[in-house]
Amino acid sequence: MPLLHWLTRDEDLRAADRVPYRLLDEVPELSAGEGDEGLLVQGDNLEALKALLPFYAGRVKCIYIDPPYNTRSAFEHYDDSLEHAKWLAMVVPRLMLLREFLSEDGSIWVSIDDNEGHYLKVVMDEIFGRRNFITNVIWRKNYAPKSSARHFSEDHDHLLIYAKNSDNWFPNPMPRRPDQDKVYKNPDDDPRGRWRPDNLSARNPYSLGIYPVTTPGGRKIEGPPSGRYWAVSKEKLAALDADNRIWWGKDGMNIPSLKRFLSEVKAGRVPQTFWPYDEVGHTQDAKKEIVLLFGKEVFGTPKPEALVQRVLQIGSNPGDLVLDSFLGSGTTAAVAHKMGRRWIGVEMGEHARTHCALRMQKVIEGEQGGISKDVGWEGGGGFRFCTLGPAVFDQDGRIDPAIGFVDLARHVWFSETRQPMTDVPTGPLLGAHGERAVAVLYNGILKDRSPGGGNVLTRAALKLIRDDLDAAAPDFAGDLVVYGTACRLSAATLKDQGILFRQTPYDISART
Repeated sequence: MPLLHWLTRDEDLRAADRVPYRLLDEVPELSAGEGDEGLLVQGDNLEALKALLPFYAGRVKCIYIDPPYNTRSAFEHYDDSLEHAKWLAMVVPRLMLLREFLSEDGSIWVSIDDNEGHYLKVVMDEIFGRRNFITNVIWRKNYAPKSSARHFSEDHDHLLIYAKNSDNWFPNPMPRRPDQDKVYKNPDDDPRGRWRPDNLSARNPYSLGIYPVTTPGGRKIEGPPSGRYWAVSKEKLAALDADNRIWWGKDGMNIPSLKRFLSEVKAGRVPQTFWPYDEVGHTQDAKKEIVLLFGKEVFGTPKPEALVQRVLQIGSNPGDLVLDSFLGSGTTAAVAHKMGRRWIGVEMGEHARTHCALRMQKVIEGEQGGISKDVGWEGGGGFRFCTLGPAVFDQDGRIDPAIGFVDLARHVWFSETRQPMTDVPTGPLLGAHGERAVAVLYNGILKDRSPGGGNVLTRAALKLIRDDLDAAAPDFAGDLVVYGTACRLSAATLKDQGILFRQTPYDISART
């Protein structure tokens, strides 16, 4: 597969590995509502994504991001004028982390324009796998040409869509448009309701598709139209006619048509790759939505709520988890909340507080802009606002003294299993996953008042861990990984009992 090369490629591909794990500190005064459907994180999104991984890896059904387009324009809240290689250095490590959040049936949708879109396609082929590329959606974002354009009026953006695993991902059907149902009539008062006539001939050869037909009005038709075949056999046509599923025209003299009943049509339609602004909004709609919320334009290129609504209609279901790590003005969080999805939004800078948090407070209170009326939104729910806390490890690999047992256990569990921790441990045993069980001796978890705080692997500590493991997973027969500051067991004992000892903090910082 062709690869894209740029000056700092090798360094950028490893950039996410160098980012420290940080804690999340909640800011209660900026959290709102009574539920916890949402999580809004203020901070650099690369560090925030790394901090969120131990909690949400493999759990996100739909990721939508709208990164800077690198259009060589000045924006108040972020730099959208990065040189090409620097833009790649920014986006690549973030995409690598985002992939780890996707569930096996999840998808990622990225808004972009022609400045970087084709380069983005190549790097996403590498990160997500070319076979997992789903499609490129075209959104017509402008309703009028720009007469000031130097060459062409650019009327569209791209939406690149990738699945975590294309074999497991299936789009939800789109709701039918009202104009699609207008063609269904009922001129013969059929008790089955409205229907539309469908062509009963086909171009593909059919051995039983050549025969004469006599209409109810007495007209003799020698066969199907020239160069075509009846789509059904003579016997099948008679059966359909007996069931009043053939339309011969009001006078009974027309070529037969098949009656397609609206009641038998699928409730949805297959998603298409061209999204016109009259269906999902345009840039002026987005700006009007922002002005109604904040009283002024706070972003130069917001996305309309209807556009994000369609993404979430196709890519998620109520209750699913949605992630946007370039939250901007908060559109994805607002739409996800109104549509009954759980959500995570990440945005850096003070406007995470002054705009994103404020917007979500208004959503919870029942604001009626955007898609609110379309989805019947009346308010409710809640979200937590968090900032990035201290790093779990300092530059020398030492564990921050402020880190508690549960915080460290969560990171150890994730580094060993690449799975988020679901249950908070009450003892050193964190659990078993596959053929590996994991335990951590840290911060007095054994209630030991000695200088070591019970952080040393001894025979007594091992017995406690084994007893808990036997109770939690009686049939477990794999290796036991134990983290501690020191080990009092011999190498022969460790090997004989299938124990892998890892010393804290060194083996933790090396593995994360």
